[in-house]
Amino acid sequence: MAYLELNGLHRYFGTNKALDGVDVHLNQGEFLSLLGPSGCGKTTALRLVAGFDRPNAGTIVVDGKDITHMTPSKRDMGMVFQAYSLFPNMTARQNVEFGLKIRGQDRTHRRDRVGELLELVGLGHAGDRYPHQLSGGMQQRVALARALAIEPRVLLLDEPLSALDAKVRVQLREEIRRIQLDLGITTLYVTHDQEEALSVSDHVAVMYGGRIEQMGSPAEMYSAPATPFVAEFIGTMNRLEGTVVDGGQGTIETGGVIYQVDAARGKPRGARVLVLIRPETVEVSAANGGGPNVIRGEVLTHTFLGPVTRLRIDGGAASLIADMPTVRAAALPPGSKVDAALPVQEARILDLTEPLPEIHEEPSPGDR
Repeated sequence: MAYLELNGLHRYFGTNKALDGVDVHLNQGEFLSLLGPSGCGKTTALRLVAGFDRPNAGTIVVDGKDITHMTPSKRDMGMVFQAYSLFPNMTARQNVEFGLKIRGQDRTHRRDRVGELLELVGLGHAGDRYPHQLSGGMQQRVALARALAIEPRVLLLDEPLSALDAKVRVQLREEIRRIQLDLGITTLYVTHDQEEALSVSDHVAVMYGGRIEQMGSPAEMYSAPATPFVAEFIGTMNRLEGTVVDGGQGTIETGGVIYQVDAARGKPRGARVLVLIRPETVEVSAANGGGPNVIRGEVLTHTFLGPVTRLRIDGGAASLIADMPTVRAAALPPGSKVDAALPVQEARILDLTEPLPEIHEEPSPGDR
């Protein structure tokens, strides 16, 4: 039996379906990231688990006990918010100690526990500082220690790194993962940053329109997206709409280009499909007569990404982006005529029976 269960959660705000049947089963000690754009319902799901809101339907179960209608104070949840939410008139030590004091823990236990946690988050030297004397990253470490002080059954983190600088975000997300593994605490993490989710999680659930589009390991989500939306949201993806010409041979036509994709074998003739190709799998070379599964085009732009450079290639109706080593990309500056060889075996095919979803970043009542 799973340790944390979200069973058929529904939450409505007027006519808006913030959650539309969300199911999650998480084993003890696992780390799950809820990933998606603003308005997808991920924060609403977290608020329901925390007890700050109630579902219109569905249940929340922790360690076999239904907590759907429990008050937040009785759920033993540790919560870390985006905005730190520290008490400004308390030192770091007093902030971490607060939850233990409220629960009536004796002074000796509180002192020892707070000392352990400040050391755990790397702030053993800063216990007597006030929040305004700490950097943003240090304040968030104090907030994490405070959430862990009560030894919660589940740790909940709501966009905890989004207010921090890029370098600090990377460092702190690694610390969060290290601490989570050390303590073996079941963790639910909300983020809109796909790199963040993929780097720290055991499982990732991509949400869209109040539903979970797909849930799996980071590797599964990246290499085998199950829907067009997941393909768009996880990593960068070339998406080529096409029509099956010969299902026996796996032949597809898109934008006047004919090529074969192994994953298209068996598809009925005339079926509309979406060909998904990661930029790093496209092989780009100087134009040399083309060939099977090759799109002839012109390099429009270079985007320097350190050891990798991203090329945007105009292939007419089948434009592409391709990632290649920077040292090789230098030989193909903008304006170069190139051949872009498509990966026959690594391309993924999805049936395209409805318009592709668009990603919106506007906040909505269902994701606040």
